[in-house]
Amino acid sequence: MRKQSALLAAGVVLGLWTSHAMGTPRQEPISPIEAAVVKDPAKVELGKKLFFDPRLSRSGAISCNSCHNLGMGGSDNLKASIGHKWQQGSINSPTVLNSSLNIAQFWDGRAKDLREQAGGPIANPMEMASSHELAVQVLNSIPGYRAEFKQVFGKDGITIDEVTGALAAFEETLVTPNSRFDQWLKGDDRALTVKELAGYTLFKNSGCVACHNGVAVGGNSFQKMGLIEPYKTDNKAEGRAGVTGKDADRFNFKVPTLRNVALTYPYFHDGEAATLTQAVDVMGRLQLGRKFTPEENADIVAFLKTLTGDQPVIQYPVLPPSEDGTPRPEPFMK
Repeated sequence: MRKQSALLAAGVVLGLWTSHAMGTPRQEPISPIEAAVVKDPAKVELGKKLFFDPRLSRSGAISCNSCHNLGMGGSDNLKASIGHKWQQGSINSPTVLNSSLNIAQFWDGRAKDLREQAGGPIANPMEMASSHELAVQVLNSIPGYRAEFKQVFGKDGITIDEVTGALAAFEETLVTPNSRFDQWLKGDDRALTVKELAGYTLFKNSGCVACHNGVAVGGNSFQKMGLIEPYKTDNKAEGRAGVTGKDADRFNFKVPTLRNVALTYPYFHDGEAATLTQAVDVMGRLQLGRKFTPEENADIVAFLKTLTGDQPVIQYPVLPPSEDGTPRPEPFMK
């Protein structure tokens, strides 16, 4: 019976693989990502410099790229990021790639957009441990930055709103189109293997797309971690409850994007799933009440790996030098 079911499923997949007209876009719960359209190149370039500039941190050693490394899928591949004075962060660092597609920012959604999010880590004592006032003072002391901010914003002086606005403009360009799955969505019948398509069919029919849908394959809703079985963790994060104060929102987290998920390990808000195989197993049991077989798990993992898109090609910026009056970093402060 199991053999007959497997043969039937394979037949369905083969039918999906071969029957679709070449070049006809598919109507699926997941939509393809389109390339970013840069409307203000000067503002984006300024934001890129700020993204890579460690002088926004009190130690002068931590930049946005430290925790959202653009060479590592926009994350740092650690359970929790390393902050000021080697403090352990409280939660897994989400990818910055495609973050403009999220319903809100941070796991608990406490920032409504990228601009609001960008100001958070600068002043967080566990992360960059500076203050908005000190960060602006540093930038205002650097002639190269003063000139660039004036060119972009048309006025003298620098404010934190302009800093976060430039950072957001750069981060909005960090999208990853042209994954093999997107190619399949757009009508390329040969973009996926039979195994990968079987994984997507299982992913869809098992109910994973109830949360992981849309352009970002997630990021557009908050859901409880542990719907069928409680999720056991030592992590103290409360999810949306920490923002809303409602007990009903406890352990509700923003559904993470699955775009580039093969690059953004470890997984979950506490980083406890080291591999995609582990993550698929836990999600199946806790969210769907389903124990995937090793073969089913491998098929889903094969599909998930097709969500890796074209990574941003970044030329590391040359940062304007500090001046004599620039506040000095304090990497070893007591």
